[in-house]
Order: sequence, then structure tokens, then C-alpha cells
Amino acid sequence: MTAIPLASPPNAHSAAHGLGALLERQRAAFATDPNPSYAVRLDRLSRLEQLLERDEEALAQAIASDFGTRSPVVTTITETLVLRAAIRHARRHLKAWMKPRRVATSLIYRPGRALLMRQPLGVIGIVGAWNYPLLLTLSPLIDVLAAGNRAMLKPSELTPAFAAALKSRIEAVFAPEEVAVVIGDAEVGRALSALPFDHLVFTGSTNVGRQVARAAATNLTPVTLELGGKSPAIIDVSADLPAACTRLMWGKLMNAGQTCVAPDYALVPRDRLDDVVTALLAAAARQYPAIAPNADYTSIVNERHFLRLRGLIDDARSRGARAIEINPGGETVDAATRKLPPTLLLDVDDDMRVMQEEIFGPILPIVVYDSLDAAIAYINRRERPLSLYWFGTNAAHRDQVLTRTISGGVVINDTMLHVAQDGLPFGGVGASGHGHYHGEFGFRQFSKEKPVFIQSRFSGGRRLYPPYTTATRRLLRLLLRWA
Repeated sequence: MTAIPLASPPNAHSAAHGLGALLERQRAAFATDPNPSYAVRLDRLSRLEQLLERDEEALAQAIASDFGTRSPVVTTITETLVLRAAIRHARRHLKAWMKPRRVATSLIYRPGRALLMRQPLGVIGIVGAWNYPLLLTLSPLIDVLAAGNRAMLKPSELTPAFAAALKSRIEAVFAPEEVAVVIGDAEVGRALSALPFDHLVFTGSTNVGRQVARAAATNLTPVTLELGGKSPAIIDVSADLPAACTRLMWGKLMNAGQTCVAPDYALVPRDRLDDVVTALLAAAARQYPAIAPNADYTSIVNERHFLRLRGLIDDARSRGARAIEINPGGETVDAATRKLPPTLLLDVDDDMRVMQEEIFGPILPIVVYDSLDAAIAYINRRERPLSLYWFGTNAAHRDQVLTRTISGGVVINDTMLHVAQDGLPFGGVGASGHGHYHGEFGFRQFSKEKPVFIQSRFSGGRRLYPPYTTATRRLLRLLLRWA
């Protein structure tokens, strides 16, 4: 996503005014129904599901137009399928999520009782990302609607065809007081993030996330930041290399690596390096026997990102890395097609840009390690990643990685599939983001869990009212023992 400028552009006031008016319109509508019924929430989810069923093909075509080449199968696997499963999950559990939850009440305060009452927050802002524009805009929306809120959506300016298609279809099934889509460049994104939402969700780069958080802080708007970073994949000495490398390359090359949870680099035992490289080359060639003419292989989203990725390879080579380009068909690839062949980088070091920046492309640096302790230390010296992947069969090694590293999520013996689990929260930690959503975790994120204590008519609390007597002090000594 293009960075949101810190300084206000000349027409920022007009953009902010229009967005502010829309926010107030949604807030006024929310005030008339601040706790929508189960039926209302279910209806909103059903309308969103119908939109996906009816317009899946058109939305996939719009995304392909923005990328240049992206198979509709990729959109179905990574976006539509996940969204429709999430809607079904929310509909199935919504009634239970909405119920007030009884919580334990301390013995000394009984027969009073305590509970949590879940209420909608109000109006939620959602700033989507370009790499999976449908998923990363509508996935938080599912949780927002289930929780009874209204929403303003801002798709990325890097996918304008999709943004226009989504706007027209949202307007066909939702009133603007329920869900609205706003389209525009970085100026609009900056104005949106500065609005006093009841919650703001941003998906994108860490650098832009910092700017969004600063803008939201002015209004004390709570934010959910879904960022990225360098997610490691550890090949353990116990790993089944053909299976591990096949799954690793699937995760790395899906959408040509333009995935926030894609494996960013691989940690490989030094004495198994050659075998791992051989298995990775074979896996990539099986999945993508051709690159340039292959409709299954996604283009890099624009020329700027294509040249950025080529620059990462060139910088690594100039600093001593060995680059292995995987192009089984031997086709010529240039900036016009934006089809960047999968590339392995060996002999990398931390001074190379490719080991400092989130790659977001089909480039896989390989770092060798001599012990599991060394691999874990390598990860822990860096900012905490959004995801971590481990391949192996040694349970003791697996448990060491799970307990001694911190990341947004983990997959054992595969990649990326944690994102599709509606029973698991999705979110980062530290530089990879904070807050989370998906399923009940998202419902709770976009609700106020209001603590309520209900006093009994038989309460003995009056015995602690002043004036304080000897009997009061005896009672306190007794309560302290019970507490």
C-alpha cells in the first residue's frame, strides 16, 4: 500500500469533510439501533454471502485486471473460499456469541452475580490491502457485522478495478448507513485514518501501519494493525524434505509471493543444504513448469514492485549471494509481463537488503544453521514475525520452537493454513501488528465486553457500611481469610 503522507495535501480538507459526513451519517443510524437483533445481523451476513455467490467471477476478473495475470482459481482458493467459510461459521455461532456470559463471582460477594455483556462498538473503519483485496477488506467486515457494527471500507488504490467493482456491489446490497465503500488515493487513506472511528482496522506494511497508528492516536481510536515482516520457515533435521519443500514452495509462490504470511526466508541445516535446494527446485518446477505464459503464475502487481524485487536480487548478488532462478521453460521475462521467476538466494547475510526488508515476492533466501539453538536465536534477534513455519517429525524440536519463539501464528508441517481457521485468531505481535480477528475473536474485538455486577436483594454488603465498629473489623478479618 502506498504510504500515507504525514503532511496534509492541498485538498485534504475536502476529502476529510466528505468522509466525516459519511461517518456522522453512519453514527446517527447506529444511534437508532445500537444493539441490532440476531435477525438483523444474520440478514447482513446473508446479504454479504449472496454478494460473494453472485459476483465471485466479476470480482475475480477485476482483481486479475489489476494484477495483469492472476488466475481466478487463486482468488477462489485464497479469498472467496475463506470468506464464505467465515460467513457460515459466524452464522452458525452468532446466537451463542451474542449471549451475555456468566463469570465466576467471588464467594464474599455472593449471592450477587457477575456477567459480561457484549455490545457493538459503533462504526468501524477498514483499510484493506492490495495483495488479497477481497479477503483483506471483507474478512474483518464479517466480524464487524456479526458484532452489530456499521463499517466504512477503503480498498487499496493499487487495485482500482477491484475497488470500483466492490463499491458498486456493496451499494447494491447495503444502505450507506450500514456499509459504505470509499475510493481514493493515499490522501483519502490518510483522511480516513484520522477520523474518530470507534475502531480502525488496517492491513498493510509496517511503515504505513505506524503512520495509521499515529493518525488514529489523535482521536484515541483503538486500532487493529495487520502488518507483515519476515516470516521464517525452519527445515528441521528430521524433516521429510520432498514433502516439506513442496509445501514450502506452495506457500512461497502462491500469488507470486505477494502474501503477508508467505514464508519470507528458510532456515536450513548446513549439512542438508544441497538436498533442500534440489527438493525446492523440483517442487517449483512441478507446480509451475512455465512462468511467462502460465496463467496460474501471478504477475507482480505493478512495475514499481517488479523493479523493487529485481533490485533485491541484484543487491544480494553484488554482495556475494548466489542466485538460482527457477524458469523451467526458459522464457524471457521482463517488466512488461511482470512475471518474476522464482529465485533462490544462497550465501546471504544480514547486510543484504533482501534480509532486511519484507520481500513480498517469489524470492526465497536460504540461511544455513548448525544447531536448533542457533536457528531459534537467529529468529529471536529479529522483529517478531507475523507467521512462523516448522517442518519436521521430532516432537522435542517442535516444542522448543513453539515455546522459545514469539510470532503472530504458527503452522507445523505446512504454510499459511492458520489464516483459514475460523476457530483461531489472526493477528501479529510487535512489528507484525497487534489486535486480531476471525470468528469469535473478531466478534469480541469489535464489541465492548461490558462488565456487569448484579447485586442480590439479600446482599450482606450493608454490614460494611460506616460507622465502622468492632463487628466490622471482625467481619473483615473473616473475609480476608475467605478471599
